[in-house]
Amino acid sequence: MTSGKVSSDYTEDSIKSLDWKQHIRLRPGMYIGKLGDGSAQDDGIYVLVKEIIDNSIDEHVMGHGRTIDVRVYDHKVVIRDYGRGIPLGKVVDCVSKMNTGGKYDSQAFQKSVGLNGVGSKAVNALSNYFKVQSYRDKMTKVAEFKRGELTTNEKIKSSADRNGTLIVFKPDSTIFKNFHFIPEYLENQLWNYAYLNSGLTINFNGKKYHSANGLLDLLTNRTDDDDLRYPIIHLKGNDIEVALTHGNQYGEEYYSYVNGQFTTQGGTHLAAFKEAIVKTIRDFYGKSFDAADIRSSVVGAVSVRVIEPIFESQTKTKLGSQNMAPDGPTMRTFINDFLRQALDNYLHQQPQIAEALLKRIIQSERERKDIAGIKKLANERAKKANLHNRKLRDCRIHLNDKKASDRGDDSMLFITEGDSASGSITKSRDVQIQAVFSLRGKPLNCFGLTKKVVYENEEFNLLQHALNIEDGLDGLRYRKIIIATDADVDGMHIRLLLLTFFLQFFPDLVKRGHIYILETPLFRVRNKKETIYCYSQEEKVAAINSLGSNAEITRFKGLGEISPNEFGAFIGKNIRLEPIILKKDTTVHQLLTFYMGKNTPDRQKFIIDNLRFEKDIVEETSDAETTK
Repeated sequence: MTSGKVSSDYTEDSIKSLDWKQHIRLRPGMYIGKLGDGSAQDDGIYVLVKEIIDNSIDEHVMGHGRTIDVRVYDHKVVIRDYGRGIPLGKVVDCVSKMNTGGKYDSQAFQKSVGLNGVGSKAVNALSNYFKVQSYRDKMTKVAEFKRGELTTNEKIKSSADRNGTLIVFKPDSTIFKNFHFIPEYLENQLWNYAYLNSGLTINFNGKKYHSANGLLDLLTNRTDDDDLRYPIIHLKGNDIEVALTHGNQYGEEYYSYVNGQFTTQGGTHLAAFKEAIVKTIRDFYGKSFDAADIRSSVVGAVSVRVIEPIFESQTKTKLGSQNMAPDGPTMRTFINDFLRQALDNYLHQQPQIAEALLKRIIQSERERKDIAGIKKLANERAKKANLHNRKLRDCRIHLNDKKASDRGDDSMLFITEGDSASGSITKSRDVQIQAVFSLRGKPLNCFGLTKKVVYENEEFNLLQHALNIEDGLDGLRYRKIIIATDADVDGMHIRLLLLTFFLQFFPDLVKRGHIYILETPLFRVRNKKETIYCYSQEEKVAAINSLGSNAEITRFKGLGEISPNEFGAFIGKNIRLEPIILKKDTTVHQLLTFYMGKNTPDRQKFIIDNLRFEKDIVEETSDAETTK
């Protein structure tokens, strides 16, 4: 017998030193966050693009280069700026030596996004192919790398091209498994750069991105005039710009930026902005409104320029700086002082807007009080319903009931229809990170209803409690909320009703990229030696060609028909998820009105076209099985 104790020697040989590229490749999460396959907007491949563009933005901010050209192919990215260009003698060092760059010189890059000289090195190390070319003073220098290893180091030679830097890279497919770029995510990234950098033009795959009015353009493009309670308030000062309005939607919606960088997780500047809004409005009206009533239905954006900003990670998604500069005012004081003067003055000068704002606050206060009693009863019902045993098969990662942000980005909740589907997923899931919520029947169509329905309807109330979003997204328990319904007409209807629920009452879940559709195979094609699962008609045809015309074809009409053993392959490391993305020119109101409003000819055509697709698949499958 053995004691079970693991014996190991801790000697000099146990101490390992990794070079820069080995460390990045071994611990990529330290440099680019989570890896992912591109289905989430914060997946690593988008961080790679951002890290390179950030360098070009810094050149623009310092007054060099008004245009950036970006081309993204299936698996290749090309970025060309027209700044000063990397000093030719340091081209190789700047992309392959850690702690090497021009941003340590605060005079050259006073309000830069990147300060640690890491970004381009991370892209280099995590790319199967990486090329850097600098154009400077009629001369040029080219270097090429593979996974951080220098493969080509050309001599400096003459060039007639404009000054600037060209970067070409192909993310390493051994690290980014089955990755793909989603154009809408890239477009959102580029629009954010355009909004925050006046005078900048970004050319992306033949389309031009340019903003003349900064955050005003941002909120204009993210809202619908018909839904706004008053025109967007746009205020600018030294090192700060804000935009603010109120709509009719539920929840709060904010966009925050530092030195042209979109901080998706906010930080000290966003906290100060939200606090200053409440304080300024209370002081203006001379009333101690509840903070939730002031901020309910708000849409706001804040951008600050900070000297030597401190971020909470290399991906720069959350600002940690307490001060505007090492010896400058605190973030809270700076933003509060600005709004106290600028917003207060604006409201005095625009009495109609001040009146509309007051009406919105009073309406929010009334709505909150109206549902207070219902909310209390609903919470008691949720406790009595024994949610975590009857409706929710939770994951083990929630034993300590921490917020999703404290655990990383792996947790996910599958929302299923019926016992058979939820049973298959429950048996085949990863119990550490995957939870299952089982629906009973079709959800209520809640289009146009008030938030009372969330507490009056048992299914919605229990789902809200399972997600822990009653008081906002700060307590969200799952990074990914995955709608897993059958690929038939009924399944599509349930999917639409769930999306209506989220968009109507919790639109930020969609806007922040938390809602996904689970893609499951429509067909199984197999012979005695091999089984191929097909997610489309095209994949089915290819599988039949590969396995032969005598292959057995099975059409999965419902998730419950897929055995737990098979299901494990569809929700494991090769899971296919389709993110729900709101396009820049589509508002929540427009979307819900089209799909859930009056039955217009456009919607009738959409439904008929999609029903025909479903009908064709069934008929083709039946024909194939008949002739087999």
